[in-house]
Amino acid sequence: MTPKQRQRRFAALSDMGCIVCLNQGRGWVPPEIHHLKGSPWSGMGKKADDANTIPLCPGHHRYGGDGEVGFHQSPAEFRERYGSQGELFAQVEELLD
Repeated sequence: MTPKQRQRRFAALSDMGCIVCLNQGRGWVPPEIHHLKGSPWSGMGKKADDANTIPLCPGHHRYGGDGEVGFHQSPAEFRERYGSQGELFAQVEELLD
């Protein structure tokens, strides 16, 4: 991914807002860029490519709060509540098209 492609993708993800909040009917919530973790997106100790990203607000990305779960706080509970990274990635890609 070129720097311009990265910039365009991240701008589009920022414009979309947190995908989990969007699915919950909260509308646009400012996101952080989450690089997908694990196979097939990243190897041990390696960050996923910038193309393998989804927008998550700080709560859904890192630390939860207010009854919500953050991915990095508890990946298994995040998946149970909001869907897998792959499902959310597919939804994001569809919305970007």
